[in-house]
Amino acid sequence: MEHQLEAMLLDARTALLDADNEVDLQSIRVQYLGKKGRLTAIMKEMGKLTADERPIIGAVANKVKDELASVFEQQLQALKQQHLTKRMEQERIDVTLPGRHQKVGTKHPITLITEELVEIFSFLGFSVAQGPEVEEDFYNFEALNLPKDHPARDMQDTFYITDNEVLRTHTSPVQIRSMLQHQPPLRIIAPGTVYRRDSDITHSPMFHQIEGFMVDEHITFGDLKGVLTAFITECFGKNVGVRFRPSFFPFTEPSAEVDIQCVICGGKGCRVCQNSGWLEILGSGMIDPEVFASVNYSSEKYSGFAFGMGLERIAMLKYGVNDLRLFFENDVRFLRQFCV
Repeated sequence: MEHQLEAMLLDARTALLDADNEVDLQSIRVQYLGKKGRLTAIMKEMGKLTADERPIIGAVANKVKDELASVFEQQLQALKQQHLTKRMEQERIDVTLPGRHQKVGTKHPITLITEELVEIFSFLGFSVAQGPEVEEDFYNFEALNLPKDHPARDMQDTFYITDNEVLRTHTSPVQIRSMLQHQPPLRIIAPGTVYRRDSDITHSPMFHQIEGFMVDEHITFGDLKGVLTAFITECFGKNVGVRFRPSFFPFTEPSAEVDIQCVICGGKGCRVCQNSGWLEILGSGMIDPEVFASVNYSSEKYSGFAFGMGLERIAMLKYGVNDLRLFFENDVRFLRQFCV
């Protein structure tokens, strides 16, 4: 039996040392040292030994068991180290490779043009005011000389929430709210989101405007022309021509639309300007006395002007964008062009 144990030890040691993966190593350990393994089978034969032989064979069996357990543990650690070394060789980091640049977001072109216009008008002495996007009919229409039966309301394509609440169709309600809260002199711009039921390549049901107005004693149309000419010069350059055309707005009288020389063709005439050489960019005029009456201002003492423009329109002209819908589609290829 002692010879059997020594032979089993030799076979088991060889098998354990030849194992090249942990699965095979565990299988060999069970084959020799498991409950139904070869060592257990040999030990079951000890009942046939004499009382003097049993201690001797028992000591040999324990020695064999301890030695095989030691060989198994050594080989297990060796295989784990080999596996770790192989992984490190395959997964190691090459510190000489250039780093991967993290992509960062940029400001939206509408945000950029808003900030630019606010900066220009701030330099001209205007402060920024805000108002709610869900607006009462009084501020959006009635106080701006647009009573409920006024035909000019049809120009607005309004989203009605209730009979008395609308999604504001322009930022002009901020003008009314500001005048109700403060006495002249006032010099304010109001950028913000507005809503109208319209959608095509040049119109969106949601878009952005910037309203501006000035109220004080002795304000004239000449002040209006001076402020807007200074703005256009700063925004589009000194060589861009400017013209004022008579127009109609219910809340200003007299009213004018402002054109600039086409920034695409330089005034020569092209498809963008319909061969006229001019592009309309904003509406303006002297504040109607009826608007002053709505906010309890004396039209005998005060006068003022107001203007409004679409920010998408300005951005399209300044950045050469030919489709308004690009501003709202969040196409990264488009937005990436405006990195600053």
